[in-house]
Amino acid sequence: MVASPEIRTLARAALRLDDRSLEAACEIQFFIAGGPGGQHRNKTASAVRLTHVPTGITVGASERRSQAQNRTAALMRLRRQLITLSFVPRVRKPTKVSRAQRTARLEGKRHAAIKKRSRAKPPSDE
Repeated sequence: MVASPEIRTLARAALRLDDRSLEAACEIQFFIAGGPGGQHRNKTASAVRLTHVPTGITVGASERRSQAQNRTAALMRLRRQLITLSFVPRVRKPTKVSRAQRTARLEGKRHAAIKKRSRAKPPSDE
């Protein structure tokens, strides 16, 4: 995903924040998650969804029965997403194959062709 420079700047700024400040910049939703975990998980709102408002990133965690553990896991995922978002791809400089390299490559191909031709059966004169 290629981010705009503004979003990238916001992601870098968010990465400098401590957990409490980063959480304050997010909308937090708690919801009931299904799946294994028994009655505790299926009846309590232990799943967490964090939406980082400035960048629009949404992450969630629902694998644990504890809301606090899910909150910590979601915060770690948010940081991972922010790191990915703040990555600046390097500008690729197009390069050319040098004349010496091109000549060496063609010479190698010529040599292989001669070797293959020498292995061929001579034409029959029938």
